[in-house]
Amino acid sequence: MTGPLDGVRVVELGLWVAGPSCSAILADWGAEVIKVEPLRSLEWIFPGTINPPFELDNRGKRSIALDISTDAGRDVMGRLLAEADVFVTNYRPGGLERAGLDYATLHERFPRLVYGAVTGYGLDGPDRDRHAYDVGAFWSRAAVAHTLTPEGQDLPYQRGGMGDHMTGMSVAGGISAALFQRERTGKGQLVLGSLMRLGTYMLGWDHNVTARLGIDVPPTNRKGPANPLINGYRCGDGKWLWLLGLEGERHWPDVLRALDRPDWATDPRFATIEARMANAVELTAAIEAALATRPRAEWGEIFDAENVWWAAVQSTLDMRHDDPQARAIGCWVDVPMADGSTVEMVASPIDFPDNPWSVDRPVPELGQDTELVLMELGLDWEAIDALKESGVIP
Repeated sequence: MTGPLDGVRVVELGLWVAGPSCSAILADWGAEVIKVEPLRSLEWIFPGTINPPFELDNRGKRSIALDISTDAGRDVMGRLLAEADVFVTNYRPGGLERAGLDYATLHERFPRLVYGAVTGYGLDGPDRDRHAYDVGAFWSRAAVAHTLTPEGQDLPYQRGGMGDHMTGMSVAGGISAALFQRERTGKGQLVLGSLMRLGTYMLGWDHNVTARLGIDVPPTNRKGPANPLINGYRCGDGKWLWLLGLEGERHWPDVLRALDRPDWATDPRFATIEARMANAVELTAAIEAALATRPRAEWGEIFDAENVWWAAVQSTLDMRHDDPQARAIGCWVDVPMADGSTVEMVASPIDFPDNPWSVDRPVPELGQDTELVLMELGLDWEAIDALKESGVIP
């Protein structure tokens, strides 16, 4: 099981998450990925031998440790790219230009190379080289944090890699399209994605309201949303569920039956969707009081019987151990480890049932494939020893 990108060679020059997650997806899809890396991070959080975030975004790759600030290191990089179909990087544009690894330079040298640029703020504009991370360019500047913060409350704290993984996934899709185009034209091209653009697109409904109407979109408070039928509620056992009645008028009769509140159908505060919107705070409190009378499991049975759309609000442990649907759709994948064992990790989100993929390589140690890759490029042991002596490779 090799996946649809079997035979594609990818060279990655990546740090942290956004770039590495992109090439990790390509590796899941069958590409051979060679990761060029000078260092690693997060040891201060995960000081032992297990580093779950790094493992997720770097499994299935080969690792070569290389100092690209040296002429010899850049020569090796050129040899790698001459054999590659795709280059993926999330280094900042200015640094890539100084190293001769920007798109214009590489496209002239390797016109068939597809160049995947995973950036914080793109390649143009005054902030092209500004420090980013997804908590900056995606979470903060693209208005994600603002739209999730009700007035007067503290900002919510972003979970690690949220914008990074979505941006990496998007660029992986773009690279696939560019490879398809190359089959027709024989030419590579630039594939450009940024954390800021991804955040803007993810909040497309809100940003398009602003673009079309010129108004800000205020954050929603769950105590009184415009439609109380699409909201989170705590049940009698303290567990939460989310009602999914997006089409408020359509779902209203089903909710009334499930909650055994036929009187709400004629209550002037709730009788029409306009009235429910105007009295959303009162209706939300009334639904919350009703749901507090039973545990979530009971409400789930009632809702399913009455065609009320809903979902359980789960923790990572809930999903991992108690949700059979997560396993049925392949949320986890077996990954080989260096010691010969196999562990389960999070699967990347796209499958190809007629051309299934699997993870065939373990998470690499830093630079573990350096000598082997250099020998594949035609360097002999004398040349490799010279690179070691000069500090270009460890």
